[in-house]
Parts: sequence; C-alpha cells; structure tokens
Amino acid sequence: MTKTLLSFGHGFSAKALTPLLTARGWRVIGTTRSAEKAQAVIQSGAEATLFPGDDIAPLIEEATHLLISAGPNADGDPVLNACGELIRAHAKDFEWVGYLSTTGVYGDHKGGWIDEDTPRTPGTRRGGWRKEAEDAWMAIDGLPLHIFRLAGIYGPGRGPFAKVRAGTARRIIKEGQVFSRIHVEDIAQIVLASIDQPNPGRAYNLCDNDPAPPQDVLAHAAELLGLPLPPAVAFEEAEMTPMARSFYAESKRVRNDRIKDELGVELLYPDYRSGLAALLAQDG
Repeated sequence: MTKTLLSFGHGFSAKALTPLLTARGWRVIGTTRSAEKAQAVIQSGAEATLFPGDDIAPLIEEATHLLISAGPNADGDPVLNACGELIRAHAKDFEWVGYLSTTGVYGDHKGGWIDEDTPRTPGTRRGGWRKEAEDAWMAIDGLPLHIFRLAGIYGPGRGPFAKVRAGTARRIIKEGQVFSRIHVEDIAQIVLASIDQPNPGRAYNLCDNDPAPPQDVLAHAAELLGLPLPPAVAFEEAEMTPMARSFYAESKRVRNDRIKDELGVELLYPDYRSGLAALLAQDG
C-alpha cells in the first residue's frame, strides 16, 4: 500500500522532507493558500491543493500520515478549525501525525538550559497560540501525535549571507542573549526518523548542539565571506520590526538529547559553523 502524507501548510520544512519520502515511493500532498504558491509545492515533489478552497475531505480520508505546519492565530489552529471533526473521526486510522511547533512555547529562561520536560510557559502572544494549538491536537483521542518544537530555522535561501553582502546586516547586541537554531535538512531527517519510529504522545526539541548569540553567527558569516564585520548596534537603539524585536524577548539554550537518544539522529549540521559553510558552498 502506498503511504500518503497530507502536509498542511507545505512550507520550508515540509518541502525539505518531501524528497526523502518520494524517494521511498510515497505520495505527498501539500496544501497552499494560493494558486500562485502551488508551483513551489509542486517543485518540492508534492502534489498541490488549495486550503482553504479545494475539497480536503477525500485527502484526509486517503492519508496514512499527517504533517501540520500551518501556524495558529488568535482564532486558534486553522486546520482543526476547518477539519477538526473529520480528523477526529479518522484519528485512529492514521499511522503517524506530526505537528511542527516552536521552542517559543517554553518562554524566557534568561539563557538557561531547557528540555522537553520543561514546563511550557510562553511569554509571547505567538508562543501562547502555539501552546494552545499543541493542547488542542493533544486532546484528540487516539491520534498518533508527535510534536516537534523547532528552534530558529535556517537553510538554503534563508541564511545571513545576503544581508552581509548587501552591507545591511547589523550585529544586535543584547547582554546575555542566546538563541538555538536548526538547519532545515536536519528538521527533515528528524521528522523522517520519527515516522520510522512512531512514539505517539512524544515531543521533541529540534535544534543543533550549539546555542549562540546572534551577533556571533553574523560575525562568522562575514568571516566566511571575507567581508568586514557588520557594525554592532545596541538592542535598545536598534531599528527592528515588532516581530524581530519579540524574538529578543526570550533567551534560552535548548537541549536536543532526545532526538539523538530516542531517534538515533546524527545531526548533519551540529552547529552554525558547519551549517553556514554548507550554505555558502550551496548558494555561492
């Protein structure tokens, strides 16, 4: 029987997973909100369907696996709002369900270490929405749910090099600020490892081994390019979007032992140095 993954909100991470599944003969169906974005879904190797728009019910009934990347908002989880009744009706028919969340559900720990057993105490509105969405998915009886809490994502086309080259990069300095991050290819291989070893009800932190201040990452990118160090700007004086500024409201170091110990994952890019070197070689 052909395995079928229905991917809600088929974005950056889901597109990285798709070729790993299609190489195994899987059918992957990705939702997108506009016909204009459908081509990007198709280019990843998936079939494209509009959501909302197309009739999603037959696809839910056909799917052996679900992946939810669509983000929640003040109205709740968009997938459950639209399809919750049908998903609940078929909960025990799925072999595996994955929900891509964020380490933002843990809130601020002032640079301290956290793991999957750390209480979820989000400090931002978006983090609160994510916690509520996690809870809503976890409340579905019989659903083989796996939660993946992603750190800051980077990968092809999503790295610091363009800004460094353009001279627009700024090293924002906030005392004690540290972020964890994860390369998109590692997200894909971790999710695949979970699909191969289902453990319903489990949550996993997805991050590399080296939480680091954001200014260090920019400095290393400039060094790799042989360009001058981007200027330093104090956080209090920096011009930033409200969303960018909100990221600096929280500082934590995220442990990733569970993906290694339980899923046997060996990270392709265990730190930002190896990840940036690979991006530079790939993107040029």
